[in-house]
Amino acid sequence: MTTPGRGLHGRVLDALGPAITAGEYPPGSVLRTDELAQRFEVSRSVMREAVRVLESMHLVESRRRVGVTVLPTEEWNVYDPQVIRWRLAGADRPRQLRSLTVLRSAVEPAAAALAARHATPEQCSELTECALGMVANSRGHRLDRYLFHDVAFHRVILCASGNEMFARLGDVVAEVLTGRTEHEVMFEDPDPAAVTLHVQVAEAVREGDAERAERLTREITVGALQELDILAP
Repeated sequence: MTTPGRGLHGRVLDALGPAITAGEYPPGSVLRTDELAQRFEVSRSVMREAVRVLESMHLVESRRRVGVTVLPTEEWNVYDPQVIRWRLAGADRPRQLRSLTVLRSAVEPAAAALAARHATPEQCSELTECALGMVANSRGHRLDRYLFHDVAFHRVILCASGNEMFARLGDVVAEVLTGRTEHEVMFEDPDPAAVTLHVQVAEAVREGDAERAERLTREITVGALQELDILAP
């Protein structure tokens, strides 16, 4: 399904992006823009616009007299939210989820410790509100509403750390959490222990307890990895 507002080039991207990230066009494959324009029934200018987006993600490289060449995975911008979304939609989903969850386990505990030291009163209030929203939607198979508060909670943690590098990972974490829900790599109702941990992290940050905030957040990420062992082995 084409993302609303992206027009014709969006339709092309929604077909080519997942195909490239799924390996249907292996690294080194050469794509001819004229042929692709005919295949997708779009103009050459639309096709060039789509290629420029793929180039910005380092999925392809366009060279005169050669065409559009698919780049090796090592060169992809694996932090691009759209690339993450496409990869999570493919057959490599379990490995991608694990890779991203390991990244979270390395970053988020440190971010939580920093948040306990640097969070503003407004951020502490927002964190508590998010945690309570998670509690309120943790039963009754309301995963979409739960996800909304879960994503917001982790964004606040990363931003409240005061580290701009951590803050920029908010979109990455959002894609991981969204992907787990959309692709049903979640229990019908979230683990009650995990929900409680989020409330306790909010308390630790509000109280300025960096050690506790870090430890509790590590428990959250360890639990997420354990869930993957069950749901996406």
